[in-house]
Amino acid sequence: MTNFLRSLTLLLAVTLSGCGYNTLQSTDEQIKASWAEVLNQYQRRADLVPNLVNVVKGFAAQEKDVLLGVTNARSKVGSIQATPELINDPEAFAKFQSVQGELTSALSRLLVVAENYPQLKSDANFRELQAQLEGTENRITVARNRYIKAVQEYNITVRSFPSNLTAMIFGFKVKPSFAVENEKAISVAPKVDFSKP
Repeated sequence: MTNFLRSLTLLLAVTLSGCGYNTLQSTDEQIKASWAEVLNQYQRRADLVPNLVNVVKGFAAQEKDVLLGVTNARSKVGSIQATPELINDPEAFAKFQSVQGELTSALSRLLVVAENYPQLKSDANFRELQAQLEGTENRITVARNRYIKAVQEYNITVRSFPSNLTAMIFGFKVKPSFAVENEKAISVAPKVDFSKP
C-alpha cells in the first residue's frame, strides 16, 4: 500500500507540474505588475496637465476651447477608477483606453496651439513641462508594451492545451490588451500638399 501511495503521489506531482497552474499564477502577477506601471505613468501624465494648462493659459488665454478640452479630458481620466480589476473587464478596459486616448489627443492639440506662440515656446517653464510630457509619453509607451507582452504570454497559457483546462477549472480568463484606437485611420497614408505656402 505504501508503494501505491508513493506511486500515486508521484503521478499526481508529474500531472500537476504540467497543468500550467504555476505559469498562470506567475504570468497573472506579471500582468498586475505591468499594469501598475502603466497606471503610474498615466498618473504622471495627468499630474503634469494642470501645470501645462496654466503655463499655456498665461500666454494663450484666447485658446479657451483647447484649454477646456485638455481640462475636460483630464477630468474624464480622473473619473475612472483604475483598479487592478479593470484588467479583468474588457468593457471597462476599453473605456479606460478611450479616455486616455482623448487626453492624448487634447494634449496634442494643446502643443500644436503652442507652436503659434513664440513667447510661450521660449518660456523655460513651458519647455520643461513639454520635456517632462514627452518623457512621460515615452514611458507610457514602454509600460504599455511590457503590459502587452505580459498579457500575450498569459493569454497564450490560458488558451493552450493542457493549461487551458487548468485555467477553466480555476477561473482564469483571457485578459484584454491595448489596441490601436482607430485602425482604419492609420491604414490610410496622410496626404501631403506642398503647393500651399
